[in-house]
Amino acid sequence: MTLLPLDWAVIVAYFAVSIGIGLYFTRRGGANLDEYFLSGRQVPWWLAGAAMVATTFAADTPLVVTGLVATKGVAGNWLWWNFVMSGILTVFFFARLWRRAEVMTDVEFAEVRYGGGPAAFLRGFRALYLAIPINLIILGWVTRAMIKILTISLGVSPILAVGICFTITMAYSLAAGLWAVLWTDLIQFILGMTATIILSVFAVRAVGGMAALKAGVTAHFGSETAALSVLPVSLTPSGLVAHAWMPLLALFTFLAVQWWAAWYPGAEPGGGGYIAQRIFSARTERDGVLATLFFQVAHYALRPWPWIVTGLATLLLYPDMQDREGAYVQAFVDLLPTPLRGLMLVGFAAAYMSTVATHLNWGSSYLINDVYRRFVRKDGSDRHYVAVSRLATLFLFGASILVTWQLDTVESAWRFLIAMGAGTGLVLILRWYWWRINAWSEISAMTTSFVVSMIAMTYVPRYFTAGDPNSDAWVMLITVAVSTIAWITVTMFTAPESDAVLDSFYQRVRPGGPGWAKVSTRLGYGRESIPGGALAWTNWVAGVVAVYATLFGIGRLVFGQLTSGIVTLAVAAVAFFWIARSFREEPLAPPPPTHVAAPGH
Repeated sequence: MTLLPLDWAVIVAYFAVSIGIGLYFTRRGGANLDEYFLSGRQVPWWLAGAAMVATTFAADTPLVVTGLVATKGVAGNWLWWNFVMSGILTVFFFARLWRRAEVMTDVEFAEVRYGGGPAAFLRGFRALYLAIPINLIILGWVTRAMIKILTISLGVSPILAVGICFTITMAYSLAAGLWAVLWTDLIQFILGMTATIILSVFAVRAVGGMAALKAGVTAHFGSETAALSVLPVSLTPSGLVAHAWMPLLALFTFLAVQWWAAWYPGAEPGGGGYIAQRIFSARTERDGVLATLFFQVAHYALRPWPWIVTGLATLLLYPDMQDREGAYVQAFVDLLPTPLRGLMLVGFAAAYMSTVATHLNWGSSYLINDVYRRFVRKDGSDRHYVAVSRLATLFLFGASILVTWQLDTVESAWRFLIAMGAGTGLVLILRWYWWRINAWSEISAMTTSFVVSMIAMTYVPRYFTAGDPNSDAWVMLITVAVSTIAWITVTMFTAPESDAVLDSFYQRVRPGGPGWAKVSTRLGYGRESIPGGALAWTNWVAGVVAVYATLFGIGRLVFGQLTSGIVTLAVAAVAFFWIARSFREEPLAPPPPTHVAAPGH
């Protein structure tokens, strides 16, 4: 692909803005660790929410979605759409609690919720686990995707081009911390979405319009339902029938088990990771809730359709192309004129850089706050910790380059992470709402999940043909079942946390609910309901309905089904209205105790 001077002007302007933001926030971000990792906890909801969306919009995302729809139709996206239910749980059940915890990282929470040596071990081990292997795998796979994009699109060395993107990202992340990450995320999200929308318009035009697109993919898949239905099942006279690529067992696992049982970066049951970091940085509880709600709507309902449309168009544009993911890149190379080529490259660079910036900052927060400051040097100055944080960012930068060359495929890394996190989700949820959960509960869930998933991934696939979704489903179900039995058993046979630890946690977070009645009554709060009370449950249902109805409604409008699209969006509007009304009625702060607790509590 040949880039003209106007294309290069767009690219240079983008990098100049990114560097300028880093320079602007360098002094503020370097003031102390709170500023460097949490932007002083003064981030408005719209900025925190946009940053969440930008981080999950990596360079590989449009390519993965293209591969899914090209092989499985639109409904192939249920491989990740199922996480909506977990994300909405975070909005209405955990975002407030995370903000109240007043921690810098989600693993620091271990020593807020638990006490003693087991809590310290859990904090340190989980920090190293997330910061190094998990974080580096993610950085490696997005870098591999970016190399693929540039290999197809540019005549220059893709390694050189990715190195420029990575170095500039590392520079502003290292210098200015989260403030620079957040503001560049906002710009990168806008640029990335603009570029993908433009490409989808050109792709539809290239195949002869939307009617021609629908006719072509219908012929390819054998029916319009198989190609364009948003559901992976069909209701027939003989009953409910799953699509060939999604057996009912696999569908059951995705919809009924995976979303609450499996830990996955960006979709953690109970919240966590860089989503929690954005919540910590929000200026109020309400900002944290609104940011997380905006993220769920934008991530699942608004963002995918340009990718899906382009992915379907590539089936008609490149019917013989074996690399279905690469077809997305080929489409922009062939279809876009100057300066839109430059804008599209900027969009890919923005998507890549937003993810890299977050993971460098997020990973170094674990290494410094939860390892170095907690276990190595506890009495350093703010200036010292910021300096060491910058060194940690540099270390992650270098280590991620090594990991990139060890990954065989993005898909294999993705499946590996989901399998390893299976079985830990329930304990991460219940630790907020049941006083009996202790540090050993989490430790046993993590270790059992890892061991069982490795064994299951080795032996279960031998009983299935290659690519059979039932294989992944059985790995998930076995791991969840064994891990859950293990951590519940360990919980019952180990001592509970002390009253002092439980009381301190409850007074700090006020999670409420029947699982804390013993503690809340002792402290003089009585039998408190969870934050939001019964409305939290109705809001969760309304939130799930709102996101899915928005997703399906936009899809129907895109494919020309105006009446059903408008009706579906009306359902979404009612659900959003319910959430807004109940949200306004909630108290801004938890009530005081009904009586003073006894001395010593």
